Amino acid sequence: MSAVRFCADKDTGVAVVTLNRPERLNAVDGDMATELARIWGELRFDDSVRAVVLTGAGERAFCTGIDRDFAVPQPSSPYMQDDPLLTVGPKANDLWKPVVAAVRGMACGGAFYLLGESEFVVADTTAAFFDPHTTYGMVSAYESVLMAQRMPYGEVARMMLMGSAERISAERAHAIGLVSELTEPGEALDAAVRCAAVIAGYPAEGVQGTVRALWAAKEAARAQAFAQAPHLIALGNLPAERQAELFAGRRSGQFRLR
Repeated sequence: MSAVRFCADKDTGVAVVTLNRPERLNAVDGDMATELARIWGELRFDDSVRAVVLTGAGERAFCTGIDRDFAVPQPSSPYMQDDPLLTVGPKANDLWKPVVAAVRGMACGGAFYLLGESEFVVADTTAAFFDPHTTYGMVSAYESVLMAQRMPYGEVARMMLMGSAERISAERAHAIGLVSELTEPGEALDAAVRCAAVIAGYPAEGVQGTVRALWAAKEAARAQAFAQAPHLIALGNLPAERQAELFAGRRSGQFRLR
């Protein structure tokens, strides 16, 4: 079974990219990271696709970040950290076609690499957003930078610092602008596809230029902040074995939804 499903409607010009590891809450492993980069790269040359919807398989999660069983060897230098999630998004692969995210269930941690590189987010009322990094002794660096460009500072600071103790409800995410449209359970994908079909119906050059301009408005600040991330992570993260202890000792269901 492929880690990512892909289908395209040549009549509407809309492609749907689906994270396809529902048994692992669509957590990203090496195969998924490689497959996402490949799909974004191929879409750069496919003129029949003019807009993309990104979603997750199953009802429980859009994506829960990197799979904890996916071991990524790291060099000892804080200036040379390897982060496989840096290459999973469309912008990281130089794709400037609009991407609409459709969220059902949990979106947390490394999911923000994908949401941060989407143009806007449609979610159903089961969606919940949180970042557990600090709970398990890790620095939330890239995720914080990306979300700080999508949410009011106080909201993103609270989400990142409260860790797994709180989750932002779909309603709250809509109120603060992280989510642009809220739907009934199970209807986010259809709503996102409808938006993408409208956008795909416009001249591609103007749409893609607008996407590039929107990204340029925040690109410099993002690049400068990303440059600080590797050594902040190296300095602030607990040893991997201690992180694993904290993760193993977690209690499910012990969180506040706000």
